Amino acid sequence: MRFLKLFIALPFFVIGQNHEQFQFDGPAILIHGGAGGIERKYYTNEQIATYDSSLRVVLNAGYTLLDEGCSGMDVVVHCLTLLENNPLFNAGKGAVVTAEGTVELDASVMNGATKKAGAVAGLKRIKNPAKLARDIMEYTPHILLIGDGAESFAKTREHEFVENSYFLTAKRKGQYQRWKEMKKNGTVGVVLKDAHGDLYAGTSTGGMMGKQYGRVGDVPLIGAGTYADNHGAAVSCTGHGEYFIRENVAFQVNARMQFEGLTLEQSASRIIFGVLNEDAGNGGLIAIDAKGNATWTFNSKGMFRGAKGKMKTSQKVMLHTDIFGDPTWPENCGF
Repeated sequence: MRFLKLFIALPFFVIGQNHEQFQFDGPAILIHGGAGGIERKYYTNEQIATYDSSLRVVLNAGYTLLDEGCSGMDVVVHCLTLLENNPLFNAGKGAVVTAEGTVELDASVMNGATKKAGAVAGLKRIKNPAKLARDIMEYTPHILLIGDGAESFAKTREHEFVENSYFLTAKRKGQYQRWKEMKKNGTVGVVLKDAHGDLYAGTSTGGMMGKQYGRVGDVPLIGAGTYADNHGAAVSCTGHGEYFIRENVAFQVNARMQFEGLTLEQSASRIIFGVLNEDAGNGGLIAIDAKGNATWTFNSKGMFRGAKGKMKTSQKVMLHTDIFGDPTWPENCGF
């Protein structure tokens, strides 16, 4: 019965407002800044412009590094760091607050060529969790470190420590009730294909507003919120983490591509609009495969998102950002 529901619902959603697919030639990057109840009524024109400008800064910085031939992992971590340092997004500075009024941060990164990955959870004093996730991948035999153990390791790698209050912005403290009403499940993420054709993914988050102390979502769980495989796709997810964990969403995108023969677009659509919708899971994902096929797909009201790369059809480098539903990707959209 589950699969019957899935295939009946799918045709409606594939042509719906929150799904886009596109093809790149050469290096390309996609980013997201969280999905959820992101509706125009919550934002002024000035706020929309500020979010759009922030997305474009990260895309331009990342694409420039890719175009120069930099390592995909360097680019992922650099872009995640920019997003973590931006108080507009729920990652690093500007992260949401737990029920106890503190901030706990999670992050993960993965290399699609080697399948190596690193992740952190429950951080309270590390300024940039994405950097620490990478160091765990490169300098320990482990994948995931949490809390005090992760921060103890961070001291051996000279990471920057800050007081927990650094992450708490006036917006988060003063607009707690509004964020609860918006049901915004914020996260930031990056997926890319580098000049060598390798895929990389990374995700960072402050979790859910008002979450229980010690709660860990999908972001640091490799396969749930982040996954990269050169034989499938690089995927970064955002949304209600418990549902993404149950369905192992990021890995499932890859599994359906490799074992069912689905395209990236088909796999992402079936999972976001079929599997998650059936479970009432709210959120979305960005993804790119080794052939340059890419997508952003979400079943929520909106998702902060953007992409930059050379389009296969026009051979023009295009940059595009969007926030709410009804996204467009015209061939002539430029910057």
